[in-house]
Amino acid sequence: MTTILNRPVRVLVAKVGLDGHDRGAKIIATALRDAGMEVIYTGLRQTPEMVVNAALQEDVDAIGVSILSGAHMTVFPKILQLMKEKDMNDVLLTGGGIIPDDDMKTLNELGVGKLFAPGAATTDIAGYIKTWVAEHRDF
Repeated sequence: MTTILNRPVRVLVAKVGLDGHDRGAKIIATALRDAGMEVIYTGLRQTPEMVVNAALQEDVDAIGVSILSGAHMTVFPKILQLMKEKDMNDVLLTGGGIIPDDDMKTLNELGVGKLFAPGAATTDIAGYIKTWVAEHRDF
């Protein structure tokens, strides 16, 4: 089990908006679980508010958003804004899907963590989350 100071890393995996394709999110959720993390999967058609509230209630270390709908430039900034409003400054916001490189760079500059394109190795995703949490969470 992947633990940081006596507990596993907790990750919320979410699908936001009308995008009904969740196979990738389920694959990532399973891979993170297999890497020893506790994973909460919110299911389809979540709003940014629902995602942030669930993350707060579940006391997660990271939020991973899977997005294929093209709404990433709206969804990620909204989630980031809500996280800031709730003082979730030590929670990673990461994700992946169909996101152009220029948009990934812009989102990173806004404060979103690393974003992963389709085909990214699940071990790279898990490793990134573990490393970020170890460096940023105050346990």
